[in-house]
Amino acid sequence: MEKKIENREAEIAIIGLGYIGLPTAIMFANSGFDVIGYEIRKEVVEKINSGNSHIIEPEIEDLLKKAVREGKLKATLDPDDIKDKDVYIICVQTPLKNDKTPDLSYLESAAKTVANAMKKGSLIIIESTVPPMTTVNIAKLIEGIRGLKAGEDFYIAHCPERVMPGRIFKELVYNSRIIGGINEKSARLAEKLYRTFVKGQIFITNSTTSEMVKLMENTFRDVNIALANEFAFLAHQYGVDIFKAIELANTHPRVRIHTPGIGVGGHCLPKDPYLLLSSAKEDFGLIRKAREINEDVHLMAKDLLVQAFKIINLPLEEAVVVILGLAYKGNSDDTRNSPAYAFIEAIQDDVKEVRTYDPYVKGTHESLQEALNGADAVVIATDHDDFKTLNWEELGKLMRNKIIIDGKHVITEPPKGFIFKGIGRGEY
Repeated sequence: MEKKIENREAEIAIIGLGYIGLPTAIMFANSGFDVIGYEIRKEVVEKINSGNSHIIEPEIEDLLKKAVREGKLKATLDPDDIKDKDVYIICVQTPLKNDKTPDLSYLESAAKTVANAMKKGSLIIIESTVPPMTTVNIAKLIEGIRGLKAGEDFYIAHCPERVMPGRIFKELVYNSRIIGGINEKSARLAEKLYRTFVKGQIFITNSTTSEMVKLMENTFRDVNIALANEFAFLAHQYGVDIFKAIELANTHPRVRIHTPGIGVGGHCLPKDPYLLLSSAKEDFGLIRKAREINEDVHLMAKDLLVQAFKIINLPLEEAVVVILGLAYKGNSDDTRNSPAYAFIEAIQDDVKEVRTYDPYVKGTHESLQEALNGADAVVIATDHDDFKTLNWEELGKLMRNKIIIDGKHVITEPPKGFIFKGIGRGEY
């Protein structure tokens, strides 16, 4: 196997061609490997095989077209097409159930597919973010299906992704990677594979430590964002602009406060703290409290909106509100767990109409002008670059009333003629 990897002769199957699976498949294909992607969505398979990406990401179209044109990457709906491959990389979602416990059904289904397709000696890598002990349990699941011994007859490791949308291809190459094997040989084989394109450091550990490291990284960010959001809540009470205060506090050499906002979205931060806690017998409560703060912070934006309507004596039930941005992150089309939807749900039964506009997301108004025509208020829920250079004095002419609620600190200087309120901007 080592020689096949070194010579780019190992055949690789990627299970799941989403926001992580497709870029990973592209990287290995353009590194010289023959890659086949297994995906259950027919429209995604057809689009990829035509050389077109179903996700928005810098560089992805050109890199995908190259891989497909050179015959190094193709997608399939047929599990028979992934039989007897040397490497299987699982990149499927691991969402939460309604009770905030992990839903590992997608991962288990993918593992069963791999178990029925693999050959003796195959290397299996889980890139999905999972609760501690999951890789060990998946190894046992595959052992039960195939009667093979993990670590001897096949190899399995956990190698979590550590990339940010908008920078995926750069970070796939230059970020460090954590590889946790169920044994030393599993980890070293995975290391050799990723070293074919990764220029960052690669750290070797066991699979359970690797799983916990990934969850710790995102939980650290979530807890610190919750702290920033609580600072914003306090700043309203003291009449302080929290962003100016944070800028000053961060001049301290050992302080790096995160940025508050309308909420925390994406596929990682809203769920990974719950994955970390899911099998714990006991916890101290800090992580759960941080999650509660970040899940409810959109209500601060709703309060600001209600206050603005009171200033102009506009009853809520007569108000037309425009939400700018549905993606959870600026300059992205990724709407997974976007706080914009939580905000919409919180106000939609109270106001006359909710409109949406996002230049990256399908299904919203076709133009900002169309969305703003006759509207009473704008709520900025995503920090797209497009929103940072808008001419509000001109756009305000389209509106019935001029209210802006900035949930992402997009507007640094409030435009003239508007009632302006923002999370952490000093009034509450």
